[in-house]
Amino acid sequence: MKMSDKKEITRDQPWLFRTYAGHSTAKESNKLFRSNLEKGQTGLSIAFDLPTQTGYDSDHPLAAGEVGKVGVPISHIGDMRKLFDKIPIPEMNTSMTINATAGWLLALYIAVAEEQEVDISELKGTVQNDILKEYLSRGTYIFPPENSLKLIADITEYCYKKTPKWNPINICSYHLQEAGATPKQELSFALAIAISVLDQVKQQVSDKDFPFIVGRVSFFVNAGIKFVTEMCKMRAFVELWDEICLTRYNISNPKLRRFRYGVQVNSLGLTEQQPENNIHRILFEMLAVTLSKKARARAVQLPAWNEAIGLPRKWDQQWSLRMQQILAYETDILEFGDIFDGNKNIENKVLELKSDALSELKKIDNMGGAVSALSYMKSLLVRSNTERLSKIESKTTLVVGVNKFTNSEESPLLSGSNSSLTIETFVEKEQIKSIEKWRKMRNCNNVQFALAELKKAAESGENIMPATILAAKAGVTTGEWGDTMRSVFGEYTAPTGVGNSKSSSNEGLENLRRSVDNLSKIFGRRLKLLIGKPGLDGHSNGAEQIAVRARDCGMEVVYGGIRMTPTEIVTSALEESVHVIGISILSGSHLILLKEILRQMRQRNINAVPVVVGGIIPEKDIPLLQSYGVSRVYTPKDFDLNNIMSDIVELASSTVNKL
Repeated sequence: MKMSDKKEITRDQPWLFRTYAGHSTAKESNKLFRSNLEKGQTGLSIAFDLPTQTGYDSDHPLAAGEVGKVGVPISHIGDMRKLFDKIPIPEMNTSMTINATAGWLLALYIAVAEEQEVDISELKGTVQNDILKEYLSRGTYIFPPENSLKLIADITEYCYKKTPKWNPINICSYHLQEAGATPKQELSFALAIAISVLDQVKQQVSDKDFPFIVGRVSFFVNAGIKFVTEMCKMRAFVELWDEICLTRYNISNPKLRRFRYGVQVNSLGLTEQQPENNIHRILFEMLAVTLSKKARARAVQLPAWNEAIGLPRKWDQQWSLRMQQILAYETDILEFGDIFDGNKNIENKVLELKSDALSELKKIDNMGGAVSALSYMKSLLVRSNTERLSKIESKTTLVVGVNKFTNSEESPLLSGSNSSLTIETFVEKEQIKSIEKWRKMRNCNNVQFALAELKKAAESGENIMPATILAAKAGVTTGEWGDTMRSVFGEYTAPTGVGNSKSSSNEGLENLRRSVDNLSKIFGRRLKLLIGKPGLDGHSNGAEQIAVRARDCGMEVVYGGIRMTPTEIVTSALEESVHVIGISILSGSHLILLKEILRQMRQRNINAVPVVVGGIIPEKDIPLLQSYGVSRVYTPKDFDLNNIMSDIVELASSTVNKL
């Protein structure tokens, strides 16, 4: 055979390479975006800070300590201009991880695009806009579910008509797995949310337009370390979505039934112990969403190896980006069809996952859909996460460096004091000065008119997007948009899922229960633990697990959910006469918030009550927290909950005759 007769190898196009990024200020985040694009990143994935995600300005009391920590603060159109300075919006495929304020951030993006004289019908990207899953995990919701569902549908309807290349919603199962979801739960809960969204959208658009809107729905998934099962899960997602679109919504065009998804692989399994092992975990998890051609992700973003320690630096993000590029360009993964077709083991696992998911989906449907089943789904997530942790504690699940092979050489990656990024306190002060200056510079008449139009649209049930874009162009701030919407829709407190959850194992609890009972007799009442989540951090998984375990040990637990102010926490501790206060913070705001909590405790004469804290807390911050008066500090390496319970009993014992 002649050399010229050889069949030419064709390669599929690689997925979009993204890095989830944003911190400090719009100016600093812009530098980071441009740097990542220069390194070969092909799409942007924007992380917003918690005040932006929950509709507050940077100078709101609840924003204290949170500004610029987990993402970029965007308070008005001026910030969005800085974020995209010298970045050609028409060439970008931009993903925004934003939910309750999705319409507002999309409006700011559209307004800036129009300033750059961009035809908005050509805009490409995605806004997450999956507010329903925020009630189950992550916690950046604002409004009641029914109002949130209407906002989701408004954005979806608007995008179909005005920005047809933009994905108006990313049904997000990623955070469900981070909250403990099993593959069955991730499949069924995400699909239940998608059905609720489409049922709402169907009421707002014509029968002619609806199939094309279905075709714009996308998903954002998770991929854990059991990468063969995870790959089967993705194949199940593809088949289930096709079947739902065909049988429930009569979508005849197969192109409009495609399961289009992006992914960030699992962050829940990243370990603080021997964190260099995380790079291998990330690689295996990426294979789950790239190996199977029929279920390959359209966009991939990877966490950094050190995210269990703190915020990743530029180099850390580059390492994860290079992993994607090597897989796409150096291996032959894109030269083959689906290598799992016809494999009976894979087919059987996919059938099993589909059957389990459909069974769970039927239960949710019988309850009236995702909105009606929120409390049910939340309790299942807490229970699954409890079982996951119990298996790690009992070594039923082995985690290298955590409960197996724990002896290790010192890692050179952790040498020095800059193994992760630190957001300096002056960032918040500068952002507050900036927004104060913005309010003085803008045309107040235009602002008041735009806010009045926004309120009118919310009250009347009109699509919220035109009035929101008007507000963005008028110079309205994130907090003003949020306050206006709150004035019409009100606010919501989601179920905690703690009430119906129990530990899956009683192993090691007998002695703890005996200790709690004995101490309770000394106190003359049940040992009482207050669990508080101050600030805007909605990642409540850890707090929920501590609440479940403490209750199973016989303690009385006071847990009111997320977003408590320091004053509310101290007041609750005083009114409930608690013996120990446990604080959970994962957003990096621990220094500011704990300093204020302990100051108020001294002011109100309850500083004898021990305070413990858990979260993503750098080692260098621990001595400072202890100097404030914190008794114990727990980080992800402290996975044995019974040890934490024992500490709480010991601390409470030390207060006998003091409280």
